Amino acid sequence: MLELLSYDFMLRSLMAAALVGAVCSLIGVFVVLRGLAFIGAGTAHAAFAGVTLGYLLGVSPLGLAIVFGLATAWTAGLMEEKGRMKLDVSIGILYTSTMALAILFIGLMKGYNAEVYGYLFGSVLSVTPEELDTIQLLGLVVLGVMVLFSKELYFIAFDQEMAEASGVPARRIFYLLLTLVALTVVVSLKTVGAILVFAMILIPASTAYQLTQSLMHMTIYSVVIGVLCAVGGLLLSYAWDLPSGPAIVLLAAGLFFLSVVFSPKRLQRPASAGA
Repeated sequence: MLELLSYDFMLRSLMAAALVGAVCSLIGVFVVLRGLAFIGAGTAHAAFAGVTLGYLLGVSPLGLAIVFGLATAWTAGLMEEKGRMKLDVSIGILYTSTMALAILFIGLMKGYNAEVYGYLFGSVLSVTPEELDTIQLLGLVVLGVMVLFSKELYFIAFDQEMAEASGVPARRIFYLLLTLVALTVVVSLKTVGAILVFAMILIPASTAYQLTQSLMHMTIYSVVIGVLCAVGGLLLSYAWDLPSGPAIVLLAAGLFFLSVVFSPKRLQRPASAGA
């Protein structure tokens, strides 16, 4: 297994997988606590539409992915804020609309483009040095902002109205959270793909939630689980010639179901009820 580290492409893949696992699982804590589970799926498919348009026009696919992802997240947040539509409904509409756009853009392309489908299904083993630089830059920005505004993000995740009453700029922090989700999706597209990135945001944090009642422990567990699943899934995909994206997500899903079965919260309920 150690000989894998002698390959440049494998080192790039491992670095990309570890960073994506950390970023997705950290932002996933706030997504789970705030009840924004569907936002990852909506922004992922919007970002993929940006990728396909980028390849169609011959411009930066990641640049347009950021534009489409941010536009979708902000539009959904604005519609909820104005009371025009619940967030899950607006995300559902934007989700299907942007996916339809992606299919349209693919249909307008001349011939088959394997790179486009790499962003849809994940292709971490083909990450280029330039793409790794972009992943590192966006990943560090997301991680830095989350650490800097962690208290405010935790506050609005639990109770946005109370946060606003306490003097926290809740509206700005909420849009900051939506922005971080969109950027996290873009960071993760090449690694796990638009279809599966939603799972990497949701599953590690949900697994950590089963294991502890401490917010700090939940955050630490989530990041550890996310990194282990991303790196472990990548190694499994290489060893057994499996698609990397599904291998990463299925490993995370397996740990989640184990955490549900052996959750300390679940095991303590009968004793609490008897007491």
